[in-house]
Amino acid sequence: EVLSKALSQRSLTLGVYEAAKLLNVDPDNVVLCLLAAEEEEAGDAALQIHFTLLRAFCCENDINILRVSNPARLAQLLLPAAGPDPPADLHCVLVT
Repeated sequence: EVLSKALSQRSLTLGVYEAAKLLNVDPDNVVLCLLAAEEEEAGDAALQIHFTLLRAFCCENDINILRVSNPARLAQLLLPAAGPDPPADLHCVLVT
């Protein structure tokens, strides 16, 4: 429900790098951070470092974090509204 409403209001930021940029500039307007990774991505050191830094930043700024274990389901919810050029990175989604 939250994602549907955020989609309709265009208040989502998709992608690890885009999320990091937004958190650096305007963390006060972020209310929720979704982190999504599949089990086989657990060995991706770079992704895990990004997740650790994002979690730390969110904790420091009192932003709720939700860990998503099924990124495919998250993609199903988000990609239909993304249009013809879907984002390549759905590992992190911020709701503002």
